[in-house]
Amino acid sequence: MVTAALAPADEQEPAFTPSARPGLRKIAPYWYPYTTMAKGRWFNREILEVVSTEFRDRSVEYYRYALDSGVTTINGRIAKPGTIIRNGDRLENIVHRHEPPVTSTPVRILHEDPEREFIVIDKPGSIPVHATGRYFYLSLVEILQNDFGYTKVYTVNRLDRLTSGLMVIGLSSKRAHTLAEEFMAGTIKKEYIARCTGEFPTEEITVDQPLLTVDRQMGLNIVHPEGKPAKTIFNRLHYDANTNTSVLHCQPLTGRSHQIRVHLQYLGHPIANDPVYSEKKIWGENLGKGGIDTTPTDERSAPVPPPQFKSAPNPEVSSSAPEPASEPVASSSTDTADAAKKLLPRETGHDIGMGSPVPLSAEAVGVITRLRNMKDEDEDWSRWRDVVFKAKGRLHPKGMRIKPPPPQNRRVRGGPSRTDTPSDAGVYTPSATSTPAEPGTPAPEPDLAQTADGLLFCPECYLPLHPDPPPEKLYIFLHALRYTTSLGVFETSMPEWAGVGWEWERRER
Repeated sequence: MVTAALAPADEQEPAFTPSARPGLRKIAPYWYPYTTMAKGRWFNREILEVVSTEFRDRSVEYYRYALDSGVTTINGRIAKPGTIIRNGDRLENIVHRHEPPVTSTPVRILHEDPEREFIVIDKPGSIPVHATGRYFYLSLVEILQNDFGYTKVYTVNRLDRLTSGLMVIGLSSKRAHTLAEEFMAGTIKKEYIARCTGEFPTEEITVDQPLLTVDRQMGLNIVHPEGKPAKTIFNRLHYDANTNTSVLHCQPLTGRSHQIRVHLQYLGHPIANDPVYSEKKIWGENLGKGGIDTTPTDERSAPVPPPQFKSAPNPEVSSSAPEPASEPVASSSTDTADAAKKLLPRETGHDIGMGSPVPLSAEAVGVITRLRNMKDEDEDWSRWRDVVFKAKGRLHPKGMRIKPPPPQNRRVRGGPSRTDTPSDAGVYTPSATSTPAEPGTPAPEPDLAQTADGLLFCPECYLPLHPDPPPEKLYIFLHALRYTTSLGVFETSMPEWAGVGWEWERRER
């Protein structure tokens, strides 16, 4: 067990000693076959509409192009943009994954108990717990299996990708189930450390505002009367006048998504470097203090390209009609809609709110719109520059071919697809390119191609490339410090950024 002592409020601690700046951990892009069963929210919708609504990494036109290239099948048959998804359908897709880099700071095993079948780890900020979105091999589960040799790990609780700190992980499904029951019953005491903006009150503060996830794509949560109950207790450890920030001890009594982050925002003291809940470009000068208006509205606006791309072809506007299918489609002709008759929700702005359990207010719609625009800007507007594929042939995923689906009673809901992979197929195998690098060590770079006007893009999937993020933007000042469980009390050391007088490089947008 690694221990960490909490100092009383404003007791002077030793000044921090800066450590080496972390580097980035990368892996080369790779082709990846994936399979999933149709989700309820996809039923009776065109696959292009579903894909362009669920994912925003590429332009609408690219998703049409990828579907026309035949990389997606439904029940073993090629799907086209207008194919309708039905209940019970099995979707299989081959994608060229460009996993975003994560920190080179390694995952640490703090405690290993083979007899009782669990481990305790310290997760660095930037690493997602599970394979999700663009992440797979750089997720915590894959790192534990590939780097540390665990055959199977069973996560019990989750930490946000940007949050660092302690996690208790089962080495058997039985142990994981027991721990999960403890978390659900609220018998595990969880303690976190955070650095927030402003001078936090010296007295203990309790927030019990309900929380609701209103946008799945961006993972946005707000205080909302229709949300799930949530309660957090905050105590100030010290205030740093040099940065006008406070270091807090946080005790969440429930386990909602982004709970500490949103409750601190509600108090007017968001986490100091939170890219979502502490950004004036998204929330305005008030930064969401006291919550936002929840009066529903149906008003939406179509996405507007940034000024520098207004005169260029807009890849976010779908073609007037799909290319004719050259192979059998998954559904009958009566199941295939004419894409030219209507605009997709993403083209009109009505994709905002489609995944929300409640109607959204005008203020919530504005927040989500600005959050999406900020993400696009951070990625060098790559989605709006996604036009290279128009001058290329169909996608060729290095010869991978998806096998016919298994019998109905042997199907699983998700994971790697069943594929025939010739020797030159691009299925990625973790290797030296995926091992942590020492800070400052150059990471492997993917193969690049370049257009006549200097745009760098991937030569296999034609993705416009953008610079890597600076390592300090890959985490937030929120750390899981201590868990008290039936198996014992487990702690990490205090994070460096919690030290008295600690300063960091702030980047203006």
